[in-house]
Amino acid sequence: MGSTQKDVQVSYDVSNDFFRLWLDERMNYTCGVFEGTDNLEEAQVKKLNIIHDFAHLSPDKRVLDIGCGWGANIEFMALDKGVKDVHGVTLSPAQFEEIKRRNIPGVTAHCGNFFDYEPAEKFDALTSICMIEHVCSPEEARNGKAVELYRNYFKRAHAITKKGAWFGLQSILRNFVPRSQKDIRDIGWVTYAIFPGGITPRMEEIVQAVNPYWEIMEVKTRREDYGKTCWHWRDRLRKNEALIKDKWGTQVFDDYDRYLSACVTGFEKHYQSLAQWSLRRID
Repeated sequence: MGSTQKDVQVSYDVSNDFFRLWLDERMNYTCGVFEGTDNLEEAQVKKLNIIHDFAHLSPDKRVLDIGCGWGANIEFMALDKGVKDVHGVTLSPAQFEEIKRRNIPGVTAHCGNFFDYEPAEKFDALTSICMIEHVCSPEEARNGKAVELYRNYFKRAHAITKKGAWFGLQSILRNFVPRSQKDIRDIGWVTYAIFPGGITPRMEEIVQAVNPYWEIMEVKTRREDYGKTCWHWRDRLRKNEALIKDKWGTQVFDDYDRYLSACVTGFEKHYQSLAQWSLRRID
């Protein structure tokens, strides 16, 4: 169902040092918010603040970050926002190693599948930033299983939370179908070569799937912000071209330059967008 650990390792376990070269200093691998800034570091903090607010977090809340990556969001919640009881789950061993290296006070992390994760006690709030893209595979989407799989994700999120919980969710969205042959090839290649086992959901699929577990209280789209984020990533990647080719090989550089270029084009041409959701648990 969706991305396996082997798939996730293709996407995220290239090398922590490789990603550190071209992501922001916190290692957010998701869309920043460029309201009032052109700086990637500031844009990522703005994004983290929005997800924090959409989850209605406060220092006394117990929170889980689903798909916590290299730890940017859990570190932000614990250190910047003073949330005392922060947990994360990732399927990537390399990301888990980075979280352990950071040794963040008040934070625990688990390396494993979210659907198998059994917390010691239920959570007051959830956050998840661009993990739902791994819940359904392209094959499953073609077979009409997407809404069922996303609903199972929201059902699991409901089961591990307390009454009155809020959920700050961020997800890439699948919009228009590419018409040019080059764009079709590039978008398809990214899907299978960079993020095997996953596919971005359509907005209407999430709207259907949250029921009967979560109520959509607020949603904000960020298509242009994600295009700008990918431009910054590609710019930083290209500035490190010689180092990347020397350390990880020409093919890695070429693949990631093609992938990020396809993303810049995809957001520009409305093939993809991004949504931030504030969800309230239906009790």
